[in-house]
Amino acid sequence: MYGTEHASPPLPGDDPTGLQSFAVLLRRLNGEFNRIAHEFAQTQGLHLTDVQALVAILDADPEEGPMTPGRLRRQLDLTSGAVTACLDRLERAGHIRRVRAADDRRVVHLHYAEAARGVARDFFQPLARGTEAARQRFSPAELSVVTRFLVEMNRELALLRSGPASRP
Repeated sequence: MYGTEHASPPLPGDDPTGLQSFAVLLRRLNGEFNRIAHEFAQTQGLHLTDVQALVAILDADPEEGPMTPGRLRRQLDLTSGAVTACLDRLERAGHIRRVRAADDRRVVHLHYAEAARGVARDFFQPLARGTEAARQRFSPAELSVVTRFLVEMNRELALLRSGPASRP
């Protein structure tokens, strides 16, 4: 499904935990995730931006409520027209539902369609198995550190997206 297995090239420099090694590893990880997302998009007749929108809808912060087209536009940095086209494709493909808010019919909530969850689950099952296989090679304490690192990286990336004024 995801291509051929191959060993990763060696890391640069002498410090495997140095900034340069982290940068290389994060780029490689990002590249692999992008490749898998692109394959999923192709199998579903979608654009890569559509997959990014699906992820944003699926991972929407519950404290902010369901994802809306406006929030999605801001999060993905798209125009209103691009968001509308994206949502039209996702809805036609059966991946999302647009539901008007009960308390304000002008507000549209975006929901990941149940049938689409099964499609995504089937496609990404090998990735889930690979992730679990990798996790099994670490102790709970090590996984806790990895999780902390990922949380902090996501926080830093969100700050970068927000602009220099949001940096502490």
